[in-house]
Amino acid sequence: MGLLSGILGNASEVDHDKLEALLKDTLIEGEHIEKAYQVIRDMFVFSNKRLLLIDKQGVTGSKVEIVSIPYSKITKFSKESAGHFDLDSELKIWVGSDPTPICKEFKAGDNINEVYRIISTYSL
Repeated sequence: MGLLSGILGNASEVDHDKLEALLKDTLIEGEHIEKAYQVIRDMFVFSNKRLLLIDKQGVTGSKVEIVSIPYSKITKFSKESAGHFDLDSELKIWVGSDPTPICKEFKAGDNINEVYRIISTYSL
């Protein structure tokens, strides 16, 4: 991931090998990672069972919070594709009755349609 993309809040795809050590005690039997994206130090991981939001905290990032959102709790989701002048795409996910969506930006080249398909497959 480029430093500039990270600073701007854009998401880049994460290598699955990097996640194995971090999620070895979190994933359940039969669960596997579909896609994972990173924004600076934070990640959001789409498994075949749930969405995992990973928040690395502190100066060193050694403190990690993992929020698990079952796909059944996603009430709606949207994607905004990149335009001619705006090269970024945006994904919004609403969870439960919370009126504020989780928003993630995807840089040019990241396939927001693939993530949208993953959410559609598991939440519909």
